Amino acid sequence: MHEVAIMSSIIEAVLAELDGHEVERVEEVTLVVGELTFLGEEQLRFAFDVLSRGTILEGASLRMEKEELSVKCPACGYEGKADYVEDSAFHYSIPVLACPRCGGRVEVLKGKSCGVSSLRVVES
Repeated sequence: MHEVAIMSSIIEAVLAELDGHEVERVEEVTLVVGELTFLGEEQLRFAFDVLSRGTILEGASLRMEKEELSVKCPACGYEGKADYVEDSAFHYSIPVLACPRCGGRVEVLKGKSCGVSSLRVVES
């Protein structure tokens, strides 16, 4: 369950950023979570609830924004969404990291991120 390790790092980074500021509490944390991270939303929420206890993040709401996968093909110039393979065994789609137009190798432009995009705080 790598969501706990990821959330631990996120909480540490937020607390370090807020250190030295006159913040009474954090009301909301917004995360951008890329499609290719394969991080589970429920697991992230659980980890946030547990790991934020006893900090100024305790009780804050956690918003998550999904960052969709976007690719670029250097061979044909395609830029946009990737194709997906439906996998009924796992009940989700698996992205294909090949150009939907020519089948060439692609560069991932978006979809790998995982980080805080905003905080809503109450100042002292």
